[in-house]
Amino acid sequence: MKYILKVNIAYGISPQIGYMLQKDSLLEWRNIYSNVMLGLEIRHIKTKESEAYVTNLLKKYGLYEFKDKYPSELSGGMRQRVSLIRTLAIKPKVLLLDEAFSALDYQTRMMVTNDIYKILREEKITALIVTHDISESISMSDKVIVLTKRPAKVKQIHLIDFELPNRTPINCRKSPKFSEYFDCLWKELDVHA
Repeated sequence: MKYILKVNIAYGISPQIGYMLQKDSLLEWRNIYSNVMLGLEIRHIKTKESEAYVTNLLKKYGLYEFKDKYPSELSGGMRQRVSLIRTLAIKPKVLLLDEAFSALDYQTRMMVTNDIYKILREEKITALIVTHDISESISMSDKVIVLTKRPAKVKQIHLIDFELPNRTPINCRKSPKFSEYFDCLWKELDVHA
C-alpha cells in the first residue's frame, strides 16, 4: 500500500494525521459513543455525516452494542478499539501509533493487533507504528525501519513480504519467513545481554 501525503508546512495540528497513544485515554465519565465523538466535537466538525460514519465504524467493528457503556465496563482490548475508532472518526490520512499495544497482556495484544491490522486495511489508512516489539513490527508492517541509538537515525529499512493471500498478524507469525525476518532484525538491533 503506497500513500504520498502532501503536507503544507504549517504550525499546529494537522487534520491529516491521527495519533493513538499507549494508553487508550478514554474519558471515564463519558460513554463509548461520547468518547468516539470527542475529536469531532473538539475540531467542531460533528455533523450528521460524521455521526453516521462513527456509528458505522462502531457497528462494523463490533462495538455498537456497547455504545452506551462506560470505559470501565470494557476489556482492555475493547478500549483500544474504541480509542482507534475515536482516532479514525476524524478521517486521518496517516495514523501514528506510539506503542499502542504495550499496556495489554500478551493474549489480548495478539488479538488486538489482529483487529487493528484488519481495521487499518479495510479503512485504507497508512500507519506508522512505533514499537520495541520485533514480532509485532514484523507481523503488522510492510516495512520495518530500524533506528540507531540516540540520537536516532535510520540504520536500515527492511521490506516485509509474506505473500499470504489472507495476511493477518497471527498468520504472519506462523509463516516460515517470520523467523527469518526476526533473526535479521535481532542482529540489526545489535542487542547485547
